[in-house]
Amino acid sequence: MSLNNAINKALKLPRGARFYKCALQVNPYEYLKRHSKPTSYSDEDSYNKAIIKGCKEKNVEVISITDHYNVKSGNSLRKAAVKAGLHVFPGFEAVTKEGVHFLCIFDPDRSVEELERFIGDCGIHDQSIDSPTGDYDARELLERSRQKWNGVCIGAHVASDGGLLRTLKGQSRMNVWKYDHFMACSLPGPASDAPEEIRPILENKNMEHKRNRPVAILNAQDVNSPGDLDKPGVCCWIKMSEISIEGLRQAFLDPASRIRLVSDPVPEEHVELVAISWQGGFLDEQAINFNENLNVLIGGRGSGKSTIVESLRYVLDLNPLGEEAYKMHEGIVRQVLRNGTKISLLVRSYRPAKQEYLIERTIPNQPVVRDLHGQVLDVTPQDILSNVEVYGQHEISELARSKEKLTRLLERFVEKDIELIRHKEELKRELAKSRTRIMEVRSEISATEERIARLPVLEETLRHFQELGLEDKLREQSLLVREERIFKTVPERLAVFRDLLMQLQKEIPLDRTFLSSKAVEELPNRNILKEIDIVFETLSPDLETVAGQLKKAIDQAGNMIDSIRQRWLEKYQQAQSAYEKILRDLQKSSIDGEEFIKLRRQIEGLRPLKERLNTLKRDIIELQKQRRNLMVEWEDAKSEEFRQLEKAAKKVNRQLPGRVRVQVNLAGNREPLFELLKDNIGGRLSETIEALRRCDELSLAELSHSISTGKDTVNKKFGIPPSQADRLAGAKPDVIMQIEEIDLPSTTDIELNIAAEGQQEIWKLLDDLSTGQKATAVLLLLLLESDAPVIVDQPEDDLDNRFVTEGVVPKIREEKRKRQFIFSTHNANIPVLGDAELIIGLIPSGEAGKGYAQIPMSCMGSIDTQSVKGLVEEILEGGKEAFEMRRLKYGF
Repeated sequence: MSLNNAINKALKLPRGARFYKCALQVNPYEYLKRHSKPTSYSDEDSYNKAIIKGCKEKNVEVISITDHYNVKSGNSLRKAAVKAGLHVFPGFEAVTKEGVHFLCIFDPDRSVEELERFIGDCGIHDQSIDSPTGDYDARELLERSRQKWNGVCIGAHVASDGGLLRTLKGQSRMNVWKYDHFMACSLPGPASDAPEEIRPILENKNMEHKRNRPVAILNAQDVNSPGDLDKPGVCCWIKMSEISIEGLRQAFLDPASRIRLVSDPVPEEHVELVAISWQGGFLDEQAINFNENLNVLIGGRGSGKSTIVESLRYVLDLNPLGEEAYKMHEGIVRQVLRNGTKISLLVRSYRPAKQEYLIERTIPNQPVVRDLHGQVLDVTPQDILSNVEVYGQHEISELARSKEKLTRLLERFVEKDIELIRHKEELKRELAKSRTRIMEVRSEISATEERIARLPVLEETLRHFQELGLEDKLREQSLLVREERIFKTVPERLAVFRDLLMQLQKEIPLDRTFLSSKAVEELPNRNILKEIDIVFETLSPDLETVAGQLKKAIDQAGNMIDSIRQRWLEKYQQAQSAYEKILRDLQKSSIDGEEFIKLRRQIEGLRPLKERLNTLKRDIIELQKQRRNLMVEWEDAKSEEFRQLEKAAKKVNRQLPGRVRVQVNLAGNREPLFELLKDNIGGRLSETIEALRRCDELSLAELSHSISTGKDTVNKKFGIPPSQADRLAGAKPDVIMQIEEIDLPSTTDIELNIAAEGQQEIWKLLDDLSTGQKATAVLLLLLLESDAPVIVDQPEDDLDNRFVTEGVVPKIREEKRKRQFIFSTHNANIPVLGDAELIIGLIPSGEAGKGYAQIPMSCMGSIDTQSVKGLVEEILEGGKEAFEMRRLKYGF
């Protein structure tokens, strides 16, 4: 990929803890020979090469070589594996004096000589014996390994011969199983597949063997050939940031977070922010290589935690939800990041296929998105990462204050029904067009009726003229007026066909690009689809022919009508001479013949309006019928959308039982209605608004109908005072139609259980909660189902600490394999109890507006990295207390 130097530098930084596929019971060639194991390899070198090749092919990155009380036998395999890029834990398989087998494993840098001394410490001095037994019992070996040798002991094949649960019985077994230094054991599968008599012990359900912290279950079985690596139960995945005994120990303490068995589901691929870098500004030349799971930014005040969060928001071109959040974002961009600073963000998406993009943004310009080859794409960051969420300091509290924004948050759990969204938008447009057309027809009816109302007066005047004998004297001219009206009607009749011709000419030749070879080349039935192109290819010239024929016919008709009109004009002009003579004669009698003809022309112009009025009245009936059908569809679409929200609420309630309850209120936000009434009705409406606000179930269709019916209905059905009901009833028809078209947003009520863990539930609505409790409820929703990253700046600022440890942290631990989290914090509970895969320590120098920040490599890692653990204890509030809580909770 064509990446800039800053991002390339970021990709070389530590990513914290990740899963490594581990085979922890690999046997050396000498073991096979000593125990007469069948093998197809004639010498140690070929065996070593085959094992290493098998590991590479099966993506095994970590092995442990564990011959029976022997380390020299595996030394050549160890060296060859390290040279090939594998990580190797040296060790040996020990057998206690009771006959219990343990895998004793040590740091990769421990020497053969050291490990031989440990074997000697067990009383083994003659390594020619096939399966010697040591001097220590199980508890002594576990204690020795932990406190004297700084290694770990894994109970080998505990459910089989030589395993702890088979070899020991009664109190002896209980004493070893419950011993603090016993942390992990191996099985060929999950605990649920173990023999029935020992399964409750493994699942920590047997009261006699019950522990404060369950024993970690690993998959680790003998590897005697590359083919063994294919067997289920031989390997498992262990999450570490450093391949070390401390890394293993942390995994054994927190297996739910750090161990994945072969039977466990593979973590889902999800959208990732891969790496970020800065050039210029407060974070100049700094970079982060993000972990795909839980990332936590730590540092003192002014170290740049918020700057990183707002950098991510800025480069992704996301707008803050709240006013205060917007001010803070703008302040950090202008004063801390500053103009000219370039932020680069590498992102990875897996849908529809794995693809990486580089987003670059230089302040104050717009972001640029590049593809794999460095080419600038015509897309926005939201086009490739549509659901990333960023919340600045206190922004969650702002979100908690808006019921409408909470509903939008709930929409994250609704499976997008593109067809419903499209249908709703189409209905909105159709309803608006319907309203406009109805108002146009109403207006035309009104104007037509007004004009027709003049007809009786004109006809009465005409009757007076007729009594004077003008009808007979000017008969020919009167008839010519009617003929003139016919010629004026002709263009109106032809205009319809001219419009059709113009529309047809716009659409031809047919656009066939959607059927081109390139457009369908990847489609499985492209050969069938190409037949449509052949049809269109034939149709296009046929349509051109039809358009040509229609144009010719219209033009011919126009020419013929012009010719006819010309002949008529000749007759008209001849009659005009006789008409003028009659007018002169009438003037002698003080009679205005021209006035009579004008009157006749007016009457002839108005008489067709009666027919037009009837047509308009039929039109309005049809339009109202169409609108009623549209309104039924509109209400159905809104109801379906609400039902989807209700399903989402039930889903949330199922996923947060005993923590959060969500209820959606149909059309709960009535402000759009109130604004419409204020803008279009006017006057005092406070009682009206209050009455409508009190309605448990408000139907806008019913409200519109009541307004149309009259003030008494409005007063009776909605309890609106008579004077205000009268004003509502006087609303114009278009306002009444606008009311029924409003899409009132649903609102969401959230309740939080504020009772302590294990106590009787106490549910309180969000409005009745403290700021911290409100934020806790919202954050729990944010942490639920999504494959897009969520970034939160110092969530604990708004959270109750008890809710962090009892509610938020468990949910983070549950969700982090499915999505990426990036939190900044000054509280130790999230990184320590949440077992952050990557902790990033920031070191400030000077104030944020003037100085700079550094992110040293030594400050990047998880808590199995000693320097990072020390940083957490030193910097974060409650650091040591959090580790103590972790010790009590997880046995650290």
